[in-house]
Amino acid sequence: MIWNLGSINADNFYDLPHLPGPGETLTATRFRQGLGGKGANMSVAAARAGARVMHIGATGADGRWAAQRLFEYGVDIPHVAEVDSATGHANIHIDPQGENSIVIFAGANADIDEQMIGAALSEARPGDTLLLQNETSGQVYAAKTAKALGLRLIYAAAPFSAAAVAAILEDIDILVLNAVEAGQLHAATGRELDALPVGDVIVTLGSDGCKWISNTARTTRLFPAFPVVPVDTTGAGDTFTGYLASALDRSLPMPQAITLASRAGALMVTRRGTADVIPDLREVQDHDFG
Repeated sequence: MIWNLGSINADNFYDLPHLPGPGETLTATRFRQGLGGKGANMSVAAARAGARVMHIGATGADGRWAAQRLFEYGVDIPHVAEVDSATGHANIHIDPQGENSIVIFAGANADIDEQMIGAALSEARPGDTLLLQNETSGQVYAAKTAKALGLRLIYAAAPFSAAAVAAILEDIDILVLNAVEAGQLHAATGRELDALPVGDVIVTLGSDGCKWISNTARTTRLFPAFPVVPVDTTGAGDTFTGYLASALDRSLPMPQAITLASRAGALMVTRRGTADVIPDLREVQDHDFG
């Protein structure tokens, strides 16, 4: 089972002729709203990949629709609390090539406290997985609790914070980050990825595929990307991480888990949106990448 301490956002999408520069005002050609947040995206991806997922998070009263949509997508939500703050949201700018820039307001995601996390993880069992990222409060408490309970900890180091990584580095079993975040981590720590006290490090490389560094086996392996024409890269990394967590939770070997997650991430970039358009397992397995 996967326990995901993760953000829940309302995602506001603005299609633009190009990403804005400093001081520039642009008129959007299209607007739409959907369920998002790195945490919600990962929960939906893991559930659609076949895992049982328990989301630990929070919304405001204005976000009841978001919690309900998580449930509709197969995610368990008894540990999604309603707090006095506004629901988190993200304003996402997308250019015609599918590249994006994102501004996030944390809202209720910053109001998750240790009592909420402890109540949820008291139901976890050794061998379960805890999934973490950096859009909520409570990561340190959750990581220490997970370690004490014998859970596997998968940590997506995004949005990147050197202090957040350092605070739980010794507790991480699997670290997932993109190439930019990997560079930021090296700059902050002065340590190569194969020198980190983490069993497995996975670096997503966009159109160049991804790299798996097994510090347990002292091996590095590259995985090629699946050929696609991207229309929106938003949520692709979250989809990758959710599928990876689900595959490992179902006891797939790491190479198979990475391949499945890469297929899911590649298919995701051909769609516009976030949690609402994450592909299910059958779509990912059956898709012909040519």
